Amino acid sequence: MLIDYHTHHVRCGHAVGELEEYIRRGIEIGLGQIGLSDHMPLLHVNPSRYYPEMAMPMDELPRYVEECLKLKEKYKGQIDIRLGLEGDYIEGWEEAIEQIVKAYPWDYVIGSVHFLGEWDITDHRQTQGWEGRDKLEVYQTYYDAIQKAAATGFYDIMGHLDVIKRFGYHPGVEAMDEVEALEDAALNAVARSGVAMELNASGLSKPCAEMFPSERMLREAYRLGIPLTVGSDAHDPKKLGENLDRARAALWEVGFRELAVFEKRQRTMMPLEV
Repeated sequence: MLIDYHTHHVRCGHAVGELEEYIRRGIEIGLGQIGLSDHMPLLHVNPSRYYPEMAMPMDELPRYVEECLKLKEKYKGQIDIRLGLEGDYIEGWEEAIEQIVKAYPWDYVIGSVHFLGEWDITDHRQTQGWEGRDKLEVYQTYYDAIQKAAATGFYDIMGHLDVIKRFGYHPGVEAMDEVEALEDAALNAVARSGVAMELNASGLSKPCAEMFPSERMLREAYRLGIPLTVGSDAHDPKKLGENLDRARAALWEVGFRELAVFEKRQRTMMPLEV
């Protein structure tokens, strides 16, 4: 069975395509299971004063859930639909995040770090945030947030674990040992938490030209026994499943033979097909 557990839709503001378009596309490309996982509404910034088109408004969240559940019933027998959420971890906002995580009947929640304070390190409009900063300190702050996110218990899957590399900003070869130590500390935190993580294929089309996480991190995740799932991070129905053949092949090469899937926050393992 083929799966894609990371997708975004028109509600989030920076994607195109209605939920039903993704589902029909999933059936067309032969997915057995599709995870709908739009962005959690912004909590720590005022959406009216922040960059536009970052996430769905808070009043859209119940409508998103309702539509997902209706589509799940409508397409029963054609494709298994999983109700998911990409839930940002923002230090200091744990109580508000927990309320959202507990308020709806999610099948899974992806824990991702996009924001360091009010700076979204994954937004192409905010790359000026790197200017004048010590890159190693940014990496330290980012991977510290990953460890804290994994420890919350809010999440079922840790998302695009090394997305900090997305735009090619890196502390440099001279700091490689320090960066790898930060990555390994984050992976150990994920392993301790007992949650899964994803191999996110979208990095192949970004300036870093590498999946999230890197092959080195995948090998360490395998050594630590961390369960993996896969996601395209599609923001357009045409991108659904993009490069997931390469993701599955990469996992197989490392030694993985199963993928994590979820229903009602319960993880099971299914055979990895390449």
